[in-house]
Amino acid sequence: MNALKFAAAALVATTAFAGAAVARDQIKIVGSSTVFPYSQAAAEEYANKTGSAAPVVESTGTGGGFKAFCGGIGPDFADITGASRAIKESEVKLCADNGVTDITEALIGYDGLSIAHARSAPDMDLTEEQIFKALAAELPDGKGGFVANPNKKWSDIDASLPDFDIIAFGPPPTSGTRDAFVELVMHDGCKDLAGMADLKKADEDKWNEVCSRMRQDGPFVEAGENDNLIVQRLESDPNAVGIFGYSFLYENNDKLKAVKVAGVEPTFETIADFSYPVARPIYFYVKNAHRDVIPGMNEFLTEYLSDEALGPDGYLPERGLTPLSDEKRAEVQKAVAEAKKLGS
Repeated sequence: MNALKFAAAALVATTAFAGAAVARDQIKIVGSSTVFPYSQAAAEEYANKTGSAAPVVESTGTGGGFKAFCGGIGPDFADITGASRAIKESEVKLCADNGVTDITEALIGYDGLSIAHARSAPDMDLTEEQIFKALAAELPDGKGGFVANPNKKWSDIDASLPDFDIIAFGPPPTSGTRDAFVELVMHDGCKDLAGMADLKKADEDKWNEVCSRMRQDGPFVEAGENDNLIVQRLESDPNAVGIFGYSFLYENNDKLKAVKVAGVEPTFETIADFSYPVARPIYFYVKNAHRDVIPGMNEFLTEYLSDEALGPDGYLPERGLTPLSDEKRAEVQKAVAEAKKLGS
């Protein structure tokens, strides 16, 4: 898209963009804290190779990233957003309402949503049902109703678990990691509890509410989008666990170790074959209207999706990304190179 068309689109989206002359000279990336280190690494590599200014990368959480990305067209709005889940229909609508109608989705790899604790802590192996019973706001009372979660210690859930207080640091509701945790762990842990199958048939909205709501009485602590702060808190409290993407566990394996889920530890292999129960795809999304106006966008996308970055021996798997198959990676590279429109 040339500068004139870009400016026109920006005016339609009620932005104050008047042409390429006032466009940013740096790419702006927002989004998931899980995707952040990968985007940052690609930004640094792009700058080193080209001598251009490195893209500005901001960790806003997946939900916050889509809100910023979908705000409009023009230099005030992000060019790319990272996401630890696929874009929602409501976010596609938000984008469209603001004139952002030409988006390309890029699956960059897989991540294991990890539960981890300090290396000095006792080993733990939890089922999804046990995790739900630890962190849900309410539990079935066995009489068709619900009670506030009474479990204070892991041993309250199962006598074989450690006899210390439940404390879990996790992501806020704006985070794709939180969305994935609710969907992949809380819902799975909830569904087989007594009465929940019948509730889902009778009132799915109520089922979703009960199976999704995290407790707010202390054992679950929203720790913000900065996963490094969770790592620091786990180091200072060996009885606590933290919830974040596998890359942070991988990068801090001298300080942290995984809590197994259903007997399986997160590794590149168990995440790639989905034998680890909490594996998920991760993405970034591109605003195609910005490609030919914001300097270096196409070159940066080529770097980010290169075999050198995403391949099995690439610098992003070195940072904890579970890579795509060669065939799938080639498919994604082609889709982004051709600016394939989301949904087409």
